[in-house]
Amino acid sequence: MRQRNKPWADDFLKENSHFVIPDPSENKNRWREVFGNNNPIHLEIGTGKGQFLAGMAEQFPEVNFIGIEVAKSIAVTAAQKLMQSDQDNILLINENAERLREIFAENEISVIYLNFSDPWPKNRHEKRRLTFRTFLEQYKDVLQPSGELVLKTDNRGLFEYSLVSFSEFGIVLKEVNLDLHRSEDPENVMTEYETKFSAKGQVIYRCRAQFS
Repeated sequence: MRQRNKPWADDFLKENSHFVIPDPSENKNRWREVFGNNNPIHLEIGTGKGQFLAGMAEQFPEVNFIGIEVAKSIAVTAAQKLMQSDQDNILLINENAERLREIFAENEISVIYLNFSDPWPKNRHEKRRLTFRTFLEQYKDVLQPSGELVLKTDNRGLFEYSLVSFSEFGIVLKEVNLDLHRSEDPENVMTEYETKFSAKGQVIYRCRAQFS
């Protein structure tokens, strides 16, 4: 569903620049300094309304979480929710994921989450999919050698496409789960979409991958 435009979004982001980082490229290779600790950094690309980040930050206080969201109105909604959670291990970035190399240094990220990304089903939009090879190249650069890429989706087409894309790129598949909720993973934190879709009985797919 399309988010309504928020004419006050720019003012909100400026007033909360301590939380939604205004020029993230300035912090390249110094994100741990921004957080004030040496904890590992996990990145969610496409933050949505922030439910996943809030849950993960609470469950794993020893990890720093950064959410990147390109849509300003959604980033504002997420910021409002996450600031209410009162977790000090979350930051947001209102940016395009195409700029990851400008924002993060090599090996700066431990885990990347792709949660319910836009499947871009038309062939002519393949390059926009977050598991297309140009994005995978960026993930490989910013992830640590042992870092993980975690994909969750309800879209079987995107899931199958991603598995092929990972394989062609030489990525090692550590987990391929065709019905996540049936496996009852106690550490799984649901997104807004996941909560909605699973309530309707839709299957949720998850893949954990690692660059070789």
